[in-house]
Amino acid sequence: LVGMGVLPLQFSPGDSAAKLGLSGEEVFSIGGVREALETVAAGGTAEVLVWARRDGAGEAEGGEDVTFRARVRIDTPREGAYFRHGGILQYVLRTLLAK
Repeated sequence: LVGMGVLPLQFSPGDSAAKLGLSGEEVFSIGGVREALETVAAGGTAEVLVWARRDGAGEAEGGEDVTFRARVRIDTPREGAYFRHGGILQYVLRTLLAK
């Protein structure tokens, strides 16, 4: 995922899509990404706050929006560099252009 510029997240222990009532049709917003990336770059692990907004069918079913914490799964400095550049292709192109 990181190679495509997608931020990989992992549910906290005890959480799952089913437990949180997520269908996959929600619109997600993620808070604290910048701080999480700094923590990961320093060798730590980090969490972000995720808001899942239900649209369409979710509202018709009377569902409420969901907020939960998730672990950022950028596990190496190289993955962090790929993500900051928007993916591996952009990373390679910028590296080549810098030479």
